[in-house]
Amino acid sequence: MNDQIQEWRERVRRAASSGDALQPRGGGTKSFYGRTLVGDVLDTRAHAGVVGYEPTELVVTVRGGTPLAELEAVIAEKGQMLAFEPPHFGPTATVGGCVAAGLSGPRRLAAGALRDYVLGVKLLDGRGEVLNFGGQVMKNVAGYDVSRLIAGSLGTLGLILEVSLKVLPRPVAEATLSFELDEAQAIRRLNEWGGQPLPLSASAWYAGVLALRLSGAEAAVRSAVQKLGGTRVDDGEAEALWAAVREQTHDFFVGTGQSAGTAESALWRLALPSVAEPLGLAGEQCIEWGGSLRWLRSSASAEQVRARAEALGGHATLYRGGNRDGEVFHALPAPIMAIHRRLKSAFDPAGVFSPGRLYNGF
Repeated sequence: MNDQIQEWRERVRRAASSGDALQPRGGGTKSFYGRTLVGDVLDTRAHAGVVGYEPTELVVTVRGGTPLAELEAVIAEKGQMLAFEPPHFGPTATVGGCVAAGLSGPRRLAAGALRDYVLGVKLLDGRGEVLNFGGQVMKNVAGYDVSRLIAGSLGTLGLILEVSLKVLPRPVAEATLSFELDEAQAIRRLNEWGGQPLPLSASAWYAGVLALRLSGAEAAVRSAVQKLGGTRVDDGEAEALWAAVREQTHDFFVGTGQSAGTAESALWRLALPSVAEPLGLAGEQCIEWGGSLRWLRSSASAEQVRARAEALGGHATLYRGGNRDGEVFHALPAPIMAIHRRLKSAFDPAGVFSPGRLYNGF
């Protein structure tokens, strides 16, 4: 165990004894996500570097404070990628912050979510103990897949020291098509195409234009382009488009949150069945993931947005802006919240790590 981890263990134990709070932070690029942050910052960036990489096994193990861009550069040299296309939101993004936030990018449509690629974690818990999960085939007594529980936990269960991730080869060929469609037409087409053997890897609808990315073998991509029609987007423009969607520098996202705390600045993230009908709420929309992810910038109340999401069979998250002191994540059913509380108590009984970031009193 290195000196940095030992220092953190002692700091966590002091905080647990004194009742103080700590907030793990790497580059701080995801600090906007979740409820208002409290506690002293525990900077993770001193604990960085690739621990092990086996390209033939499609597995990389990396320390939590490692810059995300550095990891992607290392695996890109072997023609591989993080298939869930995690957003950075800035050059200082770290691997630990990426996993803790649990956010996936445009390729989530085809490749799956970040948590599906987490194979193992090394965690510093709220008692100051170092725990290994996944790679060591360790589970807690309830039998949970703890490695995947850490994904999206926003630092509430502990500090990510190391994480093992599955990587995949980069696609041989890609092409992006655009179609002029209204919201209802776009949702219908996306569901029709989603039921066909097409190499779809991303979709984004905004302001009457649907962009569709195809990835895979050259023959498969070429055949899909001929079948679907539409307008072929220049490769350079397409790369810039998907980077903008991933990093939320796309026109839809630009300006969001500039008047933080006001209703007009609120950006909602709605997870819905792909076949869900149009939202019918005032404001601007961007639709991703084959219709399953609906972004909404609106002055509608939280009650209106969440009621509509529930009516359509999904849930809504106050992603950016708005009131960060209130509940930003959709309310959980009582039995599920009880499980969350027991997990929090098991990993962090003194409430040291990021208290209240997920839910009030959690």
